[in-house]
Amino acid sequence: MSAVLKLPDGPFTTAEAAIRGVPGSTLRRMAARGEVERLSHGLYAVADDADYDVDLLAATVRTPDATICLTSALARHGLVDAIPARVDLALPRGQWHPVGQVALRWHAFDARTFEVGRETIAIAGSGRRIGLYSAERALVDAFRLRSSIGYEVAVEALQGWLRRRGSSPAELVAVAALIPRAEGPIRQALSFLA
Repeated sequence: MSAVLKLPDGPFTTAEAAIRGVPGSTLRRMAARGEVERLSHGLYAVADDADYDVDLLAATVRTPDATICLTSALARHGLVDAIPARVDLALPRGQWHPVGQVALRWHAFDARTFEVGRETIAIAGSGRRIGLYSAERALVDAFRLRSSIGYEVAVEALQGWLRRRGSSPAELVAVAALIPRAEGPIRQALSFLA
């Protein structure tokens, strides 16, 4: 029986291949022959498999708590026109994150509020999921961290959210109340825009 037939569907780690009886040395030989493709360190896929967002896939394999945040989350929710050059990902403060992935920008968020507004979405074609902050949480963080992402980005996103959703400013304030130093800036922005 071929080792390719034993491999998981979609992208897989060396550990997942080993569980199915395909050791790392066999994976390296298979990659050299073009039977599998090395997507990232310790991450493979059967050659000619679907097209994956390799950076997101590698991030979530190495750090399952990785969550799309800030401008990247606002863009995914259609609240800003700008598409960031790098994907913003959050992890609980103090948790290790991979280095060397130029397409990713890591942020450390308070572990006590990390789960507020956190959802998961599928990474297309991979069978894996990654965290994504809700539109409301992304807005709260945009105002909370406006000095690093830009006040204009936060205002544009809030204006889009108010128009598109029919909105509930009370819902946004409720999320902001759960995050330290966020409620004041949200209330102030809403008083000018709502």
